[in-house]
Amino acid sequence: MPRILIVEDEEIIRSAVRKLLTHAGYDVADAGSVEEAEDSHDPAQFDLIISDLRLPGAPGTELIRRAPDTPVLIMTSYASLRSAVDSMKMGAVEYIAKPFDHDEMLEAVENILARQPQAASAGEERTDRGTASDPDSDPAAIMFGHCEAMQKVFTLIRKVAPTETTVLIQGESGTGKELAARALHLMSPRAARPLISVNCAAIPESLIESELFGHEKGSFTGAVSARTGLIEAADGGSLFLDEIGELPAEAQARLLRVLQEGEIRKVGSTQSRQVDVRMIAATHRNLKAMTRTGEFREDLFYRLNVMQVRIPPLRERQADILGLAQRFLKRQGEKMGKPDLNLTPEAMRALERHRWPGNVRELENAIERATILCDNDLITPSLLDLDGEGGDVNIPESLVEGNNEQNLSREAESTSDLSLEDYFQHFVLENQDRMSETELAQKLGISRKSLWERRQRLGIPRKKSSGN
Repeated sequence: MPRILIVEDEEIIRSAVRKLLTHAGYDVADAGSVEEAEDSHDPAQFDLIISDLRLPGAPGTELIRRAPDTPVLIMTSYASLRSAVDSMKMGAVEYIAKPFDHDEMLEAVENILARQPQAASAGEERTDRGTASDPDSDPAAIMFGHCEAMQKVFTLIRKVAPTETTVLIQGESGTGKELAARALHLMSPRAARPLISVNCAAIPESLIESELFGHEKGSFTGAVSARTGLIEAADGGSLFLDEIGELPAEAQARLLRVLQEGEIRKVGSTQSRQVDVRMIAATHRNLKAMTRTGEFREDLFYRLNVMQVRIPPLRERQADILGLAQRFLKRQGEKMGKPDLNLTPEAMRALERHRWPGNVRELENAIERATILCDNDLITPSLLDLDGEGGDVNIPESLVEGNNEQNLSREAESTSDLSLEDYFQHFVLENQDRMSETELAQKLGISRKSLWERRQRLGIPRKKSSGN
């Protein structure tokens, strides 16, 4: 049983992560600071350390120095991209931005342990795991699909993953392009190195070059110190550029040089340096059509489009719909303490008839919503609400109106029993009347786009406009 040490000074988060990982079968210990971790435990005897970046006394990255043979996963809510770069440069194997849900954390932990040497027990000699042949790295273990279209996707990923070929993943929003990128990385010889994921649409255009390529001190207003870019942070590993069609023209030219010459130049620098990065890009847009309108560089398109992986939309995966629904239902049922939920025959037919414009993400959201609202063991079509009109479900007025006072006053359990989703929901509901969307996102360490997506997924309404 892998041993994991959680170092986090916020009791709510520490307790939630501890319970999540314990339930998943890991041997978990925790501490509130680096010093407490060393006083109460020996960090070097753990198989993985999960630490907040900002801690009282010493930062979480200090554990990288004090336990150099133990992989460290950094949690951060402070400008996650910049903090991630610094953490990866110091030796963190991966980072995760707060707030995160159960699945994000479990996937991160599983991926790290799969590609790291794993101790049979504390103090024993470690044995190698996480090679390209590891069955847990197979796309069929990461993604779900029994239909012929998805089997072809899995076959293509298995063939291209061991190579150094640049891959362009195409597919509609919500089809699972990031999962395909993760499978490509974990099945490659680079699996033991970082996979850095960047959502090009979530970074302001004025910052995208600095974030990707880094900058020198004084190169622009606010550049008070030199920064390493995300491409350099991925050196030796893989870089996943999601929504690459949103990349500005100047950044496209710089990225082309990385692909052609294998080198980067920081903003404000006259010196270039070599990098060894496997590039994986994804988009829901037609890049070929964008080259004809001048929105996307044609030479960059052909550099990226060496090997193309197309993820089919859910409407083309009819045979997978019920299997995916059952998978999500099992996951959500276990998470919410409702393990005996089942779909009625009418609900199954409704799922199969729906066109799923939001693809797999829409299906997962529908199942999560139905699980929350279900008062017995049967999921009906009205609970799924596939027409988006609320069906005949009586949703509490406090949720519809955004009035959270009644909800927050019901403290049947202590805050230490809150899940990560509850922590996010309570923070947003408690602060949205006195903070703007931008301020909320900054406090949570995520982009406004991510805040909006999490609101949608968790069914948290936005505050009503004051009319100003």
